[in-house]
Amino acid sequence: MNDLWPARAASQLLHRPPGTPVGVVRHLLAVQAQDSRAAALALRARGTGFRRTDVDQALAAGEIVRAWGPRGTLHLVAADDLPWLLSLVRPGVQNAMRRLRQLGVEGRTPEELAGRVDRATREQGPLTKAELAARLDVPPDAQTVIHLAALAAERGLLVLGPDRHGKATYVHTGDWLGAPLTFEPDRDKALRELAKRYIRAHAPATEHDLAAWSGLSLGESRRAWQLARHSSSPPPDPAPHPVRLLPAFDEYLLGWHTREGMLSDVRKIHPGGGIIRPTIIADARVVGTWTIRQNQITPTTFAAHPPPNDEISDIQAFLA
Repeated sequence: MNDLWPARAASQLLHRPPGTPVGVVRHLLAVQAQDSRAAALALRARGTGFRRTDVDQALAAGEIVRAWGPRGTLHLVAADDLPWLLSLVRPGVQNAMRRLRQLGVEGRTPEELAGRVDRATREQGPLTKAELAARLDVPPDAQTVIHLAALAAERGLLVLGPDRHGKATYVHTGDWLGAPLTFEPDRDKALRELAKRYIRAHAPATEHDLAAWSGLSLGESRRAWQLARHSSSPPPDPAPHPVRLLPAFDEYLLGWHTREGMLSDVRKIHPGGGIIRPTIIADARVVGTWTIRQNQITPTTFAAHPPPNDEISDIQAFLA
């Protein structure tokens, strides 16, 4: 379809309507956020009227929460969407337990290890990885702490707090959100909401796209699609889209099972090793990449496109 990607860009709010950080996150449902600055820039690409400080304030207020979400990856999620969304996509225990055994943490059940994290973080406020490792009395290497944290997150006990001096923090949900998360017990209700909300931010899309984005099985994605079939809305009318600079790991590059038709050579943005480079899009298609160092932006275009000067200036103002 000639209008497939323009329609998807409209669903993704890349025409940049006025909004707020939490409003953009709620529309997208979940925004990939293993890199905090990239996540903030993903919101900037989709809304006007706010700056990076407003994103930070929404995180500090607990309106937006950084948590393990779709595909087991860190995402920004609106706080009121956490109970039902994470009931479907929160981290599993099997991989964490396997890795912990490989790291020498043995002889404990998932419940016992999660309880250990619970006690170490309760009423402590946000803790850096090193601080959490000290409270857990484990080596301060990244992997041990991360997998112990995942076990607590699987039980609704732990999310990430605001970065501190560029470092991630972990915080008990009881401290941060008032109580541990209570997951939605009705799986069909959660699946219906998942499909409805995914379609709103990704149309046109299919059950295969939902499975790729969420990490659920194709069977469950089909079930979700069936449950939402009477509530889904048609995709927005495609419209001309100006140049946009999207950050690394942007949802527009990760929201469907294929990027066919978005760019001519996927290796230019996805060279391997889990890397998704920052991209320049024009008319809803990828036309280049860009880098940022000390807030200085360097664009590289694949074809004859003018420098995205307005976008560069806007990003610099957003980050200032």
